[in-house]
Amino acid sequence: MTLRSQQRQLREQQQFIGEQSQNLQLERAELLAAAEDRRTAQARKANMVFNVVGEGNDGSGRPTAYDHWGVYFQNGSDEAFFNVTVRFGDAYLAASVVEQSAMEHPDHGRRTLPVDQLGAHRALTFESPRWPEATVDNNYPTAYFTDASGQRWKLDRHMTLTPQPDDAGL
Repeated sequence: MTLRSQQRQLREQQQFIGEQSQNLQLERAELLAAAEDRRTAQARKANMVFNVVGEGNDGSGRPTAYDHWGVYFQNGSDEAFFNVTVRFGDAYLAASVVEQSAMEHPDHGRRTLPVDQLGAHRALTFESPRWPEATVDNNYPTAYFTDASGQRWKLDRHMTLTPQPDDAGL
């Protein structure tokens, strides 16, 4: 009887340990998800709107003749972004950038590339080089920036946010 009682107690303890192990796995998954959410929270507040720029209008808002991209990039977070730039396709950097809130300054808001710091709730407008329409069509914009914690990010034309390695060189 003692042996049976001990075996039953052992099974109950094994079952309890199994349940505790499952609980710990769930708690760990929740903690990891919360940590990931905190890690990406600032970067998810980046926004990019882009359109082709040119002359004329076909009635749908798209120019009848266009020769470059205009990209509006906004930091919607409460902290600064750093080293902000936009690339077009794989080969081209932005030709110019203007900080929206500094348009009244003597430099008319022009900034050097990459933009060292973009303050909280500030915006930039980037322009691509001027090209033939086919080149514009084949070189969509992608924004790159570093968040306040030092993580480098890529925001593509589909608004997909992807962490970048430290040695991305962008």
